[in-house]
Amino acid sequence: MQPKAHIVDLPVYQPGKPIEEVQKEYGLSEVVKLASNENPYGFSPRVKAAIEEELTKFNLYPDGGAVELTAAVAEYLSVNPDQVIFGCGSDEVIALIARAFLSEGDENIMADATFSVYKSNADIEKATSIEVPLQAGKHDLEAMLAAVTDRTKIVWICNPNNPTGTIVSETELRSFLDRVPSSVMVVLDEAYFEYVTDEEYPDGTKLLSQYPNVVVLRTFSKIYGLAALRIGYGVGQASVIRSINQVREPFNTTRIAQAAAKAALADQEFVQSCRTKNAEGLLFLQKEFDRLGLSHLPANGNFIMVDTKQPAMELFQRMLQKGVIARAGFKLYPTYLRVTVGSPRENEIFIRTFEEALNEQGATV
Repeated sequence: MQPKAHIVDLPVYQPGKPIEEVQKEYGLSEVVKLASNENPYGFSPRVKAAIEEELTKFNLYPDGGAVELTAAVAEYLSVNPDQVIFGCGSDEVIALIARAFLSEGDENIMADATFSVYKSNADIEKATSIEVPLQAGKHDLEAMLAAVTDRTKIVWICNPNNPTGTIVSETELRSFLDRVPSSVMVVLDEAYFEYVTDEEYPDGTKLLSQYPNVVVLRTFSKIYGLAALRIGYGVGQASVIRSINQVREPFNTTRIAQAAAKAALADQEFVQSCRTKNAEGLLFLQKEFDRLGLSHLPANGNFIMVDTKQPAMELFQRMLQKGVIARAGFKLYPTYLRVTVGSPRENEIFIRTFEEALNEQGATV
């Protein structure tokens, strides 16, 4: 049996190594995982109660339209329910957008170092991906605009950008949107929206009425702490959301995920607490990197990229053996390590292990 020819060489997404695998491989009793931008503070206490109510309903299909959750999110964002679509994580919404709007020969534009799922889904649809180099880790919107042709269907803007953590300001974004053709969809991936404290950072959902070609992506996997339940969403014009819905599989989100997300959304006090703690953790890591004389990219999510000044994959491996999982292997940033902001204790363990591993450069791995 042979797969489709154009998918044979597609890379398989590599998630962060699981804690259990590292414990088993190196005989460790404790492992600190700071590789996948998960919330170290868990999730709202309201989520547990919401899930418990669903435990007797496993024999029932979920609401295929996520009606109650859609209504709650629409009210929270001050949009209409027909402007919202849910997916198995915002990853699935990305896949659905590509399925609905990209065909063979179409072009889509993205940064050269950004969330890999944009390109992989474009490749599946046999679309051509134009990768525009970042400038100092940040989207070069002028170069992205210059890359638009009459074949361009989508521009992807990850804001904050993963893995670099940089943001595009509202002024920069509006200038771009004012000039991009209205026939080109601009997808603003705001997976880390709730973590950003910079006042110049835009709220993509507030731009929808002025720019009908914008679609905003958000998720419950990050600050809401529901990564295991896989639920995210997209927001856009009703006509655009309807087109995406036409290629969505039925029952693509579970009862538990819908109930948990609705409960999590209602607890904005928990969200604000996590936002504050994350900002404190970022500041701690930045100060420690400065102490070590290491440059780092401007961080606006719940992670930070630091230039280790040595092959980051080798450093990653030395840290792994000590029980700390970070993220390396970025093709265009071979000396950079990306680390998730953890709890104060996790951050301290990371810095101690990181400094030890830095000083072991050249040791046998």
